[in-house]
Amino acid sequence: MKCANRTAARALGLLGFFLLLSAPLLAQDTPIGPAGAEVATQDTPAAATNSDALRNAAQNPIASLISVPIQDNFNFNNSPGDRTQNVLNIQPVIPLKVSKDWNLIVRWIVPIIYQPIGVPQPSGPQLQSTGVYGLGDMNPSFFLSPSKPHKIIWGVGPTLVFPTATNTTYLGQGKFSMGPSVVALVQPKHWTIGFLANNVWSVAGQSDFNSAGVVNKPPVNQFLIQWFANYNMKKGWYLTTSPIITANWRAPSGDVWTVPWGGGVGRIMKVGFQPVNITAQFYANPTRPANTSPWGMRLQFVLLFPRLTQEQEKGLLEQKLKQLNQAQPPNQ
Repeated sequence: MKCANRTAARALGLLGFFLLLSAPLLAQDTPIGPAGAEVATQDTPAAATNSDALRNAAQNPIASLISVPIQDNFNFNNSPGDRTQNVLNIQPVIPLKVSKDWNLIVRWIVPIIYQPIGVPQPSGPQLQSTGVYGLGDMNPSFFLSPSKPHKIIWGVGPTLVFPTATNTTYLGQGKFSMGPSVVALVQPKHWTIGFLANNVWSVAGQSDFNSAGVVNKPPVNQFLIQWFANYNMKKGWYLTTSPIITANWRAPSGDVWTVPWGGGVGRIMKVGFQPVNITAQFYANPTRPANTSPWGMRLQFVLLFPRLTQEQEKGLLEQKLKQLNQAQPPNQ
């Protein structure tokens, strides 16, 4: 119970931090200047919160924008014992230009997991009193996407799952898996609507059965689809929903699907001169496997690094030189 209370307190503390982070920055909105004025300078601070271009790029999973999302997922009330699982995903997104017409978007998810586990008792119900903490299975995805904008933005490519978990008994699948992945979205006025989907199958890894003939690490055949819809408002605020629906095709009937419903609120703003995107969301899981979490919270903090043209880089350097000259004391 003490560990569960600490995890819940951490979740509440992080949520409070997110709220406090956005509240005092309401006065830091910056008017839009000419193209490229979102760069980090004293005169034209980065991430003007009413910048439609930056906001659209931040909400596009395959935009030509380097971003570093740090996503903390709290899955509450796992049975038995009502314990809380925590999954911290560090998932940088890096666009690479492969030709005049095509970009390759690399999205690499590194999960750090706390998995509550049960300890068998001599009598009575199983008591949840411990857990395992460590690295999970890394999941890189590679999307080939047209570099020129279209009404429908899309990307396709492979997704891989590497057996990198530090404890394969509780934190990983013990398999090398791969499969196709696709993302598509549209961005009409005020909206970003789309989906990301993949299916992975195991192709190598630990033995499926142990020496006693009992299933050790079963083959993997899993589906994921994340649909997302954002409604953008003034001053960088937006309403969002992006539930992650999964299916384990090898699970027993009734335990195949996890289907969450919910959403939250987010804001694109700046911390100092750094563009950031923060989001807080809550989800219920009305359809889920037995003994898994009925609801959860997702907090996300994203560092944004807009790519600049040569002219924008030149302007940025000129403004930095101007700042340095202004900062120098006058000659005596």
